Amino acid sequence: MVKLSRWLKHAFMPPWCWRLSFPEDVLNNIENTVKQSESQHSGELRFAIENSLAPGWVWHGMAARHRAAQVFSNLRVWDTEENSGVLIYVQLADREVHILADRGISKRVEQAEWDRIAQLIQTEFHDKRFREGSLQGIAEITSLLAAHFPANSDNTNELPNRPVIIKR
Repeated sequence: MVKLSRWLKHAFMPPWCWRLSFPEDVLNNIENTVKQSESQHSGELRFAIENSLAPGWVWHGMAARHRAAQVFSNLRVWDTEENSGVLIYVQLADREVHILADRGISKRVEQAEWDRIAQLIQTEFHDKRFREGSLQGIAEITSLLAAHFPANSDNTNELPNRPVIIKR
């Protein structure tokens, strides 16, 4: 059953609202931190921000986690040489963060670890600390990836480091 309040939140969220939480300087910080992170391991990070879901999707009960899986596929996070892509998906209307890892990483790191990091990020976001939450989350992910996927001599950058803003 659709909660009317959730549907209204998604239906009437202004398309520019993401800029309040993620202004240009925060996006630049995230991009630079992702670049620095990827120099320490052979994983690939993508950071995606979505204001809201299409009202029809919400009406039919789409959860933010399901949407994160779609974004993971659409951004081709799964399409890395070592199957070592990680998506940080931020859905602002529902105030949710989801972290999804490709199959190469999932063999070594349990989903509970990603959920723990997502919760840390959400806690910071709840207190309006979007820069701090994003950078702290990336630092936590960096530690995990460095332990399981150390950098190698051919550490090519396979995915863009710039956060992507998903517009509907």
